[in-house]
Amino acid sequence: MAIPLPRCLYTEKGASMSSPPCPSSSPAIPLSQEDLKKIAAHKAVDYVKSGMVIGLGTGSTAQHAVARIAELLNQGELTNIIGIPTSKQTLDQAVALGIPLSDLDDHPTVDVAIDGADEVDTELNLIKGRGGSLLREKMVEASAKKFIVIVDESKLVRGLGSSGHALPVEVVPFCAKNTARKLERLFDGCKAEIRVCRQRNGEPFVTDNANYIVNLFFEKGIGNLEAASERILGVEGVIEHGMFLGMATTVVVAGKSGVTFLDK
Repeated sequence: MAIPLPRCLYTEKGASMSSPPCPSSSPAIPLSQEDLKKIAAHKAVDYVKSGMVIGLGTGSTAQHAVARIAELLNQGELTNIIGIPTSKQTLDQAVALGIPLSDLDDHPTVDVAIDGADEVDTELNLIKGRGGSLLREKMVEASAKKFIVIVDESKLVRGLGSSGHALPVEVVPFCAKNTARKLERLFDGCKAEIRVCRQRNGEPFVTDNANYIVNLFFEKGIGNLEAASERILGVEGVIEHGMFLGMATTVVVAGKSGVTFLDK
């Protein structure tokens, strides 16, 4: 069910979707993609309660959720929260905002994890990790009782891998080109590329775990996801892939007509 957005531009103080409309004399302000991300992130944080262990996601959408959690902590509306960051980037943000942190060694069970996604299919399967943090994201979010995914409507797809964007695969640096060739040969119409960092003169992008990322591009989508997962993980040198299958419990989708909650 979609919750209509307020006619005014969304603000943190006006986070409730039941906010009254702006006066008719005021023109409606179009919502940007960034506005939609923020709306979805704030609605996802409604799942967070005092005393919880929270998985803190990574990326341009998840950073809004992290900021909102910190805001509620500072206001005293949330207490005794422990965050488990899914990347060094998120760790730095959470430390700067004063969110108490820990890890899975000390808190192996996460109450709620909140993160964005690059693609969401009709079964709530996801592609994540185009920012390079897929391994830590999957470790934390697989440990969560609830995994809340926050996206804008542009991330919804009929089938994973059909958007023309990459499925990231984290691999060890040793003989990474050979690993990429093996991954490419697994699927018809697949192209594999080692992700590079433009800021470092085209050197391979290095993850928080000192690994490389191989991007897989599919002409017609991935197909059978479980079979594809098994084949990718069977390649020597592969650590993990960016398909998050059967993990999301709720997807919060912000669109220009409102916020929709998709539940398993």
